Amino acid sequence: MTAIINGKVITVTGETYESATVLIENGKIKAVGTDLSLPEGTQIIDASGCWVTPGLIDCHTHICNFNEPNSMPGMHDGNEMSGPVQSQVRAMDAVYPEDYAIVPVREAGFTTVYSTPGSGNVIGGTGVSIKLRGHTAQEMAIQGSEQMKFAFGENPKRNYGNRKQMPMTRMGVAATLREALYDAKNYSDALIAAETDPSKAPKPDFKLDALVPVVRGEMRCRIHAHRSDDILTAIGIAEDYNLDYVIEHCTEGYKIKDVLNEKHVRCVIGPHLTSPSKFEIHGRILENAGILSKEDNITVCLTADTGSQTLALPMTIGMLIRHGLSFEDAIKGVTINAATVLNLQDRIGSLEAGKDADIAIFDGNPFDSLSLCRLVMIDGEIYKNTL
Repeated sequence: MTAIINGKVITVTGETYESATVLIENGKIKAVGTDLSLPEGTQIIDASGCWVTPGLIDCHTHICNFNEPNSMPGMHDGNEMSGPVQSQVRAMDAVYPEDYAIVPVREAGFTTVYSTPGSGNVIGGTGVSIKLRGHTAQEMAIQGSEQMKFAFGENPKRNYGNRKQMPMTRMGVAATLREALYDAKNYSDALIAAETDPSKAPKPDFKLDALVPVVRGEMRCRIHAHRSDDILTAIGIAEDYNLDYVIEHCTEGYKIKDVLNEKHVRCVIGPHLTSPSKFEIHGRILENAGILSKEDNITVCLTADTGSQTLALPMTIGMLIRHGLSFEDAIKGVTINAATVLNLQDRIGSLEAGKDADIAIFDGNPFDSLSLCRLVMIDGEIYKNTL
């Protein structure tokens, strides 16, 4: 058994303790609070003067997927660019357990990340949640955490428009997605009919089969959309097919905050440190996260949307706090809200009894650029300790 004592404990979903104990047993959090009795032989970690938080989560990265260093410049593993609909591909098959990003990102306090395909295709395939430990992809992956990637806007239309093939326009992007979902819905209905009448079984289709859980509402889809019109188009299509969705980036979300609030939208906001290299991100403002988080029904997560530079996300969040984001919403954005987007809120994202012992200890406010992460624990195992 291990006890972290004397630290300022940010549980996220419950009380914040100025000085408390987190008790860990068999890779799980056993108890959090003050005046806990410690069994004889308990390993003690003294966090005096430090902040104890859940392990941080970035729910939109390309860690272990685009790979660092990149083996073939211009040919990242995260985008299968042989066609605009690639629902059958899986980021899991590109997870490289020795990716450079793992160690520096983990040492910055991150314990879980979601590795997603890129936005080069209208449908890019499934991503996967991984813990930053283990020496095989199978050990890293959290089974059952796959989610499907869609993309609107400039990336897919640029990639295929340059080839003079559909989609060349925003109209084409939307039509390509609608057609794929329409076909997947018909395929799914035929599979259901075949359960009672085998003669109605459709011809096997690998791409459509991957979309069956999406159109049945059993798999969440992550929809890349920066501009407000793309966000609204994405929401409209998602509603037409009763999809469980999250808006990725949501760069111009502040322009349509009333609509997002009415529809209880989940969004993942970022990155913030890139140049305005595309017209669709010229409307990016640092106040966006703060504006959206103040709405009652919008769930806000925060991302660096990168590989090893995820290590700078806490400092970036500090910048967002200077532009209207509260500390409470900031910490939720990289803990419990991110876990909820990943459907992993029962395991990670807060310091509660029964959850995985994924913990980070900082020597100050985690979003202060002068603070350092001093200890990282994943499933009760310590990976960094400079206390």
